[in-house]
Amino acid sequence: MQITHHGGHQGVTGSCHELHFTDSQSVLIDCGMFQGLDARGRKGMQIDFPLNDVQSLILTHVHIDHIGRIPYLLEAGFNKPIYCTKPTSKMLPIMLEDAMRLGITRNRRHIKELLDDLKRLVRPLPYGVWTNVLNGKSHNELSHSKSGLEFRFQHAGHILGAAYVETDFNNQRYVFSGDLGSRLTPIMRDPISPERADVLVLESTYGDRIHEGRETRLHRLESILCETMKNRGVTIIPAFSLGRTQELLYELNMIMEEIGHKTQCTLLKQIDVIVDSPLALKLTDIYEQLEEYWDGEANEVLSVDSQPLVFKNLFEVHRGGDHRDVLNHLQKSGKPAIIIAGSGMCTGGRVVDYLKAFLGRENTDVLFVGFQGEGTPGRAIQNCQGGRGIVWLDHQEIEVKAKTHTLTGYSAHADQSDLVHFVEGIAVKPSEIRLVHGEASAKAALGEKLRGLGYNVS
Repeated sequence: MQITHHGGHQGVTGSCHELHFTDSQSVLIDCGMFQGLDARGRKGMQIDFPLNDVQSLILTHVHIDHIGRIPYLLEAGFNKPIYCTKPTSKMLPIMLEDAMRLGITRNRRHIKELLDDLKRLVRPLPYGVWTNVLNGKSHNELSHSKSGLEFRFQHAGHILGAAYVETDFNNQRYVFSGDLGSRLTPIMRDPISPERADVLVLESTYGDRIHEGRETRLHRLESILCETMKNRGVTIIPAFSLGRTQELLYELNMIMEEIGHKTQCTLLKQIDVIVDSPLALKLTDIYEQLEEYWDGEANEVLSVDSQPLVFKNLFEVHRGGDHRDVLNHLQKSGKPAIIIAGSGMCTGGRVVDYLKAFLGRENTDVLFVGFQGEGTPGRAIQNCQGGRGIVWLDHQEIEVKAKTHTLTGYSAHADQSDLVHFVEGIAVKPSEIRLVHGEASAKAALGEKLRGLGYNVS
């Protein structure tokens, strides 16, 4: 078998890998959108590789850098099965409809055609079951049939429905990690290493760093929020609609419950927590409907709290008119608030309005809880040292006086120790590890670490 990378190999975004299992048959693993610097210099997002051999598309999860080019794939004539987990199948239409409206077209007919195509092509599969890409038949055990490649999904952590993909053809085992989750991530189950992998295609987003511990990040989050209360300012959290928002709500609920037993910050229970992202709210509903995929800790919480993603002072903003009203009210009233809004890298969406309004105030805190791609506005704001700098938002020059914070413990991505743990857990050592989905420094650091442990890394 051979692999051709159509994205996500030289940079972080645009993940798309083609696995050729015969001279005339292949599958695609993901078909993601390029973002930030990865998108610069490209003429567009159109599919620039032939599809004649492609038998199916296998999705690891629904983040846009893994699914965002699907509309272009369909436009190019792709008409084969799209395999994914059950949770992914529920979120895929919502994520792609939102992406279409924001970045491709608002034409209702075109959007309806996309949704109809997804309904026809998507094939949800359970975790842990082998499936033949040519006939769609599933088996609990490998059939060892030479009529086609077989694959199965395994829990990857990361976000709801995320999977890594094991593939097998003629007893050759290739494994694609997709995005692996941190072992510190609440709600989702931790990834368990595959039993073997001849070739492992491994993400390396945080291959050069170690996340802070969960206890530390909870303490830091609480401290920042208490500071917001004292300063009567706002804390803006640019959060990815899927994964990070739900984790934040889960842990904010915990913090709010514990605040009642403390004296130094009891007023925090009265502060508004505003979720201003219709997409995030839709996805949170799906999270609540699919509790069967939650981890042990979250299920324990469910036994005493039937709605761990909802709490008393949570305010949800759905409509655009309400968004403008909330923004105007906060600007005029000077009322302290915690605002969770998309998009996570500040490339668009409602968070941009809040940033434009409040970045110039010294009592504003901007809290980053996820990876900020190179070349994105989020990275530019993150790089403003000591609350001083200039950034461009909506083609406007904005002065930054706000304080910026980064809590790496909230990243949905595995850090270096998680990635090494995943590799070391593979009983039969891979003959090759191919690093993808990472900036050059992250790949170099992870590669050096793995080579030091005796692995062949390319």
